[in-house]
Amino acid sequence: MDWRDQGIILSVRPHGETSAVVELFTREHGRHLGLVRGGRSRRQRPVLQPGNIVEAEWRARLSEHLGAYMVELSNAYAALALDDRIALAGLNTLTSLARLLPERDPHAALYEAGLVVLGHISDVEIWPGLLVRWELELLNELGFGLDLASCAATGESGDLAYVSPRTGRAVSRAAGEPYRAKLLALPAFLAREQATGPGLPDVLSGFALTGFFFEKHVFEPRNLVMPEARGRLIAALQAAGEA
Repeated sequence: MDWRDQGIILSVRPHGETSAVVELFTREHGRHLGLVRGGRSRRQRPVLQPGNIVEAEWRARLSEHLGAYMVELSNAYAALALDDRIALAGLNTLTSLARLLPERDPHAALYEAGLVVLGHISDVEIWPGLLVRWELELLNELGFGLDLASCAATGESGDLAYVSPRTGRAVSRAAGEPYRAKLLALPAFLAREQATGPGLPDVLSGFALTGFFFEKHVFEPRNLVMPEARGRLIAALQAAGEA
């Protein structure tokens, strides 16, 4: 069996003395592993970095086998982020969270959204908000999507300001005001389209929102912990906001 696809490198681990097992998030074949022979060589190491985009060919005798990859670098996003600790933490957050996806299950829309995030990784004014939206889409793909289209109490779509931690549904400012201490903040850029990118406070509120539901639905039930890169990202963004 064999196929060709584009993929984001999620992880790389040594295999034997010269090879590496590479985990890709591919457009058409989902999260998929394969062996890269010579993957630990000096020539291959700069290519096989998490966050890079590669064109990959996978071959195996049977579909259930690990198989072997041949990869060619398409976009070296890891190198762009290497000297920027915030960008590097964001890149590693995306690649770490994508590993939550079931293996070999396609999620083409989420993949395309990931490319958009990585494509803006050099612009800190843009990509953090995009990453929040990507996390929301990941929750949806995992079966825990939030309903932010209308108020759970009134059905209205205007002035949405909160999210119920129990149901994941939006709540309007008026309906939620008496219970605001028990509700999660819904940043404006997630409630409606904006002409400009979100400010840092809204981005941090967005990460708090998605982080709550990741912990509730994904990490705690599986006895997993949030990726360290995500904690570093939020701490770095908070520090940048205080500077």
